[in-house]
Amino acid sequence: MAGALVAAHGVLIDSDVLIWFARGNERAVAVLQTIAEGYISAVSYMELVQGCRNKAELKVVQKAFKLGEHDVLPVTTGISDLACKLVEQYALSHSVFVADALIAATAMSHNLVLLSANEKHFSAIKGLKLQVFRV
Repeated sequence: MAGALVAAHGVLIDSDVLIWFARGNERAVAVLQTIAEGYISAVSYMELVQGCRNKAELKVVQKAFKLGEHDVLPVTTGISDLACKLVEQYALSHSVFVADALIAATAMSHNLVLLSANEKHFSAIKGLKLQVFRV
């Protein structure tokens, strides 16, 4: 698994992989070390913040991902428009809802590989370059 991403330069890392990393999962640590250029969506950043149990954890997230810098990609009008189309196309058939659609649209708009353990929701999206993370 770790070797599969060595050549990838642009990878959008889903929040589920970052949570595994934060918990010390060896596979997540190994995979993230192979990524030359890693980014997260502003949506994933908000998911991580929502998952914080206290201010100390919040400070860790804030320090790791400085909002407004290059590693946190904002939701643009183009990303929003594409996410709306993805929800229309995949919500009923594959349970792709708002957050997943915005994350997928971010990866597609920036021509990035999406690294996620959420194969069920993302695998059906045509045009999305998905690298499935397995725990």
